[in-house]
Amino acid sequence: MTTAHQVNARPENLPETIRHYIGGSFVDSLDGDTFDVIDPVTNDPYITAAAGKQADIDAAVAAAKKAFDEGPWPSMLPRERARVLNTIADIVEDRGDQLAAMECFDTGLPISQALSQGRRAAENFRFFADLIVAQHDDAFKVPGRQANYVNRKPIGVAGLITPWNTPFMLESWKLAPAIATGNTVVLKPAEFTPLSASLWAGIFEEAGLPEGVFNLVNGFGEDAGDALVKHPDVPLISFTGESTTGQLIFANAAPYLKGLSMELGGKSPAVVFDDADLETAINATVFGVFSLNGERCTAGSRILVQRGIYDEFVERYAAQAKRVKVGVPSDSKTEVGALVHPEHFEKVMSYVELGKTEGRLVAGGGRPDGFEEGNFVAPTVFADVPSDARIFQEEIFGPVVAITPFDTEEEALELANNTKYGLAAYIWTNDLKRAHNFSQSVDAGMVWLNSNNVRDLRTPFGGVKASGLGHEGGYRSIDFYTDQQAVHINLGEVHNPVFGKAE
Repeated sequence: MTTAHQVNARPENLPETIRHYIGGSFVDSLDGDTFDVIDPVTNDPYITAAAGKQADIDAAVAAAKKAFDEGPWPSMLPRERARVLNTIADIVEDRGDQLAAMECFDTGLPISQALSQGRRAAENFRFFADLIVAQHDDAFKVPGRQANYVNRKPIGVAGLITPWNTPFMLESWKLAPAIATGNTVVLKPAEFTPLSASLWAGIFEEAGLPEGVFNLVNGFGEDAGDALVKHPDVPLISFTGESTTGQLIFANAAPYLKGLSMELGGKSPAVVFDDADLETAINATVFGVFSLNGERCTAGSRILVQRGIYDEFVERYAAQAKRVKVGVPSDSKTEVGALVHPEHFEKVMSYVELGKTEGRLVAGGGRPDGFEEGNFVAPTVFADVPSDARIFQEEIFGPVVAITPFDTEEEALELANNTKYGLAAYIWTNDLKRAHNFSQSVDAGMVWLNSNNVRDLRTPFGGVKASGLGHEGGYRSIDFYTDQQAVHINLGEVHNPVFGKAE
């Protein structure tokens, strides 16, 4: 039995079931199929969701295509669309407490961290509302001869496939630019965490988004997700998730030559040199791997520490990791909650057991005391981890970190780049020249110098190697969700050879 202190606060006004939203209406699956959604604290089902298949995706795409071909949204002025986006942001902020409660209950994220997700989601909509109004495109002039300009057009129906970690915020990260640029969308949220996605329909309706611009189909990746990727009337797919799934999507989208943006897995290094501010580096690297329950693609899950400070770092880091408060997600004092699903819990725990054979366990290593049920993992720290260890090479996506020593800058760079991933990197040093040179040599799409993961929404977001394909963020999102058409105007005498000229 779950003890009293392990009861997660149930959100108010939970729907009875989670349904699809197609063409402005909530609907069940055409075949009536559903699946259970579980509470990660107890692993008991608490709600059912409609299980979408090919037919449901077909209906959603048809509604989105009709809204694109016949509706007002693609041809509205940027300022008009921006007003709707800003209203969406206002509503998201107003419902922040409800959203956080749902996100916390559905995902196992601590409530203190779930509360920030609504604010970030609202900021995503505000940012793209501003960007489309300020957007300008290139013009090229040849005086007296030619003028050339770039005309930007929405592409059509965008298929958005989103993950189960911070789902609402990551959905906003795709929805905002896709809609802002005049496209219509079909969203397929992660099957583990469909609850907060169900709020979007009401938010968009209230904000005045035209019918059919937004459509949502719940379901499993192999059914609904696969059908969306292969649909001939969906020219764009934006996917965030695991790298092997990304490879499958890449292959399935290839026959249709679809536009793809894929933010995939990571095994990001945090490199701590011996001249770094040790206190700050420890605080940042503890937060960087244990926040969001360790279920974050940019987690600094490999910490590389220079030999001169290595023993002190490991000792202090392990002591701090042991003080990280594991608890029920709805408790405001909780710093690490419950992992999202028992399947994922088993995966993470298998890596914990593997790590005991590959490194030196200095903190955690199992369930925290008092949490015999649910998907709770104590913050786990392995030291002296060799670079060929699986816990060094493979993405665990949980509150587990590997610490490895290095002697020289060259060795640190070799270790940092020694994985198939290349999403983020964190560099801690007070040597300015080394900071810049090292960051430019590391295989990562994003680098933070003496900083945790604090993003400027104008910058590109994405990775290299197995961590992704393409970039979104700022103008890169505008580029992905629009076609750029070059228009050329002749201003003078027509200069071209004449074929077949009469004698």
